[in-house]
Amino acid sequence: MAKLQLKNLNKTYSPKVVPVKDISLDVSEGEFLTLLGPSGCGKSTTLRLIAGLEQPTRGEIRIGDRDVTNLRPGDRDIAMVFQSYALYPHMTVYENMASSLKLRKISSSEINRLVTEVATSLGLTELIDRKPGKLSGGQRQRVALGRALVRQPEVFLLDEPLSNLDALLREKVRAELKQLFSSQKAPVVYVTHDQTEAMTLSTKVAVLNSGSVQQLDPPHLIYTRPANQFVAGFVGSPQMNLLVLKCQGNFAQLGDFRVPLPDMPTVPPEIVLGIRPEHVGFADAEAGKMSAPEAIKGEVYLVENLGMQNLVSVRVKGLEPVTVRALLPNDRHWNSEIVELVFPAQLLHWFDVKTGDRLQ
Repeated sequence: MAKLQLKNLNKTYSPKVVPVKDISLDVSEGEFLTLLGPSGCGKSTTLRLIAGLEQPTRGEIRIGDRDVTNLRPGDRDIAMVFQSYALYPHMTVYENMASSLKLRKISSSEINRLVTEVATSLGLTELIDRKPGKLSGGQRQRVALGRALVRQPEVFLLDEPLSNLDALLREKVRAELKQLFSSQKAPVVYVTHDQTEAMTLSTKVAVLNSGSVQQLDPPHLIYTRPANQFVAGFVGSPQMNLLVLKCQGNFAQLGDFRVPLPDMPTVPPEIVLGIRPEHVGFADAEAGKMSAPEAIKGEVYLVENLGMQNLVSVRVKGLEPVTVRALLPNDRHWNSEIVELVFPAQLLHWFDVKTGDRLQ
């Protein structure tokens, strides 16, 4: 199977509009790479460059041993799935899935074998004679996937294929996608702004911002060791607490509480402390947790019930109006009271105020 390589890929529309800035990526056989980022970060443009729908200003795209940078889309041996399904309304499920194979002049018996095999794996066998107008959104998306799968391409490209589905159906189809592509050998490049899709589907995630790759790592490292403040704030729900604190000696001052700094050659005047709401502890001596003198005190001013937990916003004492959000048990009512929070040292993240880069 082929390997997809992007080498210093750049797309420039004007001096001020550069959606893709010298991106270099490798996607090997069996890998599922997600391009994740906010709107306008360059992820869809990158996918279109790989597909040949746009030409790069400079850089190189290779599939296997071939330089496909200047080849037409039809000559690249890729299959693309769009968010809009792009099915032929006058054709049945079978005809939609078989259409690209007929253009390649594959024999009828081989087309039937491929379509039947893929339809079975996608649970479309009973729908094979229906037209798109009589299918649900999830069924249409499976047909679009099936049309790509029957081609057995060297590379799969998926452009936000679940964005038109409602929340429950998106979760179901996402699980089906994970099972489906776990058995595929061809490299997969998947574009989304949904971090849940990126974290659950991928073997690697490339977080993009302003046309550049901010971090390229397996999902668990994207979450546990974000490379910079942008990645830390973008990945994770609820969003990571990011607090700009003044440094005094070897401590960062958080209200009336001092947080020990990590080992650094020089201590900056200010530093950004990051901690995820799910990692903020609740200091409760009666529950056998950390004692009050070691806790950060603050006043609850907002409680959001998330079902299994409450998302509690706390104004830190001595540092108003700075707030910390914590996921705390929903077995008690929080009502404008003083609480004590714990920041486990091993779960803290530290970032440079000026560059946003990770310091530890």
